[in-house]
Amino acid sequence: MVGETAYDSITVRVTDGVARIEFHRPEVYNALNNSVMLDLLRAFDEIQLDRSVDVVVITGEGEDAFSAGADISQYAGPAEDHDPRQKDRQELFYEMYRKAFDCHAPVIAKINGYCVGGGLIFAMYCDMRIAVDDAKFGVPVTDIGQIPTGNSTWRAIDLVGEAKAKELVYTAGMIDAAEAEQIGLVNHTVSRDVLDETVDDIVEAIQNTGRGAVKNSKRALNHATDATSAVENREFESTVWWEQFATEERKRRVDEFNEAWREVHSLGWLSSRWPAIEQVRSAARFSRIWVRMSSR
Repeated sequence: MVGETAYDSITVRVTDGVARIEFHRPEVYNALNNSVMLDLLRAFDEIQLDRSVDVVVITGEGEDAFSAGADISQYAGPAEDHDPRQKDRQELFYEMYRKAFDCHAPVIAKINGYCVGGGLIFAMYCDMRIAVDDAKFGVPVTDIGQIPTGNSTWRAIDLVGEAKAKELVYTAGMIDAAEAEQIGLVNHTVSRDVLDETVDDIVEAIQNTGRGAVKNSKRALNHATDATSAVENREFESTVWWEQFATEERKRRVDEFNEAWREVHSLGWLSSRWPAIEQVRSAARFSRIWVRMSSR
């Protein structure tokens, strides 16, 4: 069970299999400091132990920022004043970034404003990024005489390609939401008035599928990102495939699908204007909803 209290800089709420995390520092554009880092580490550790969580949604409080990145005041002063403390802190920040990537459930960054520096790095480690159409993105670390951290050089190149990643870093430039979507940095951009609805629709779609299959798919997709070769990745993918094949979930959902297919044929629902696979999926989902309602 995920705890919802005793956090200093974030709020955590879990309802119906959805964990919702919110950065709680709107007065500083939800900047990431030590308190946020430690709270997120704890929150994701608790989520990792709660397999009833299907999806995690994370956002920033207010309408100005998802997160404006690191609290720059914690970087001030000579290097000798930070060493080794700063090195330890950077390792903990990397661990925080990886928590979203390694979480057993899909993690969605609901980007409601500025997504900059460490805030963007964290969002890049989430599985999906849905942004308002007036959001701004950038990694302006060279402006403060630094380079990207948190292994974000690897993650950025993986998401947007080498050329664009270098442009963003070298120029300390900012891009708007439309360009972020165009280069593959975010999945979707939407107007502010439908941001909640859009994210909720994605959450519902995830929960309407095989939830164990989604989590095992995340394991396979994440491994592919780090795989050393196609052969090595295929071996891991095959292992996970057979693990999922052995589950009761797979057996139940295949049976439901086949039963729905028989019903579609027997009732003459097939239409040349509507792909058969979509008709069967809809029938299977209707069947599951009907079973849940009947059992209440």
